[in-house]
Amino acid sequence: MPSLLQRVKSKMFIFAHRKTMTLLDGEYGSVFKGRSLDFDDLRSYVPGDEIRDIDWKATARHGSPLVKRYTAVRRHSVLLLVDTGRAMAAEAASGETKRDIAVDAAGVLGYLAVRHGDDVGLLHGSAEGTHYVPPKRGEDQLERLLRRVYDAVTPDAPASAMAKHLDYALRYLKGRLLIVGVADEFMPDARAQDLLRRLAGRHEVLWFTVKDAVLAVEGPAATSRDVEEGSTIPAGLAAKPEVRAAYAAAMLRREEERREVFRRLGIAEEQAGSSGEVLAAVFSLLERHKAGRGRHAG
Repeated sequence: MPSLLQRVKSKMFIFAHRKTMTLLDGEYGSVFKGRSLDFDDLRSYVPGDEIRDIDWKATARHGSPLVKRYTAVRRHSVLLLVDTGRAMAAEAASGETKRDIAVDAAGVLGYLAVRHGDDVGLLHGSAEGTHYVPPKRGEDQLERLLRRVYDAVTPDAPASAMAKHLDYALRYLKGRLLIVGVADEFMPDARAQDLLRRLAGRHEVLWFTVKDAVLAVEGPAATSRDVEEGSTIPAGLAAKPEVRAAYAAAMLRREEERREVFRRLGIAEEQAGSSGEVLAAVFSLLERHKAGRGRHAG
């Protein structure tokens, strides 16, 4: 069985050169830049210690200043949160399946994590259920995760249910994670927005959108079919300029609305409609996230 990770790596080296990979590594590393420390114990304050490290409650009980001592965290955990409902079996803007682009996006981000020695896990599913694979290190782990995503997405799979998986993440996942959502043109409703807001308060959250296909007009029997809903638009109707213009305008409005939702939530979001766009989109996503953190810190 062909390796999905090897496919991802081959595409990376086709579309990227050494400078691009260096930049990608740097942007990925910046996601965790900052105080990446875990609390260890308390000790007496000595001149030069950070005032913010004083544990005031412990100091009050002890009678003299105590500061928190930390140990450095050298490994981080990345969680790939991937929609594997049947919508991901549909065509993307390039004519590829959304599944293939989702695997490429998850593979690039997972491979960056592996290169940095970080653990990678997976949360995926559909309306039928949510499935979790805890983070572990290594390329073998990443290959297994990509294969699970690939095998789960079929035209006969249950419908998508991203809010269900967001709720699972909030309820059951502990410790600070880098969570990367990968889905088709997911528009969070009020409940999903609340879940995303709360999730972003606990973790680093980024979002990768796989773009929908345009209306199909090739061939006398061609139709545009909504895989999720099962509805179709006959080619004759889709070929009409006014229909295509209205469809394009509706898609643009939806894209702008989605971007605005993620902007309000403070979550960086980027999109791609083909495998060839994935690397640039991932780089832009990491840049947006870093810039957003900078504005928040300011």
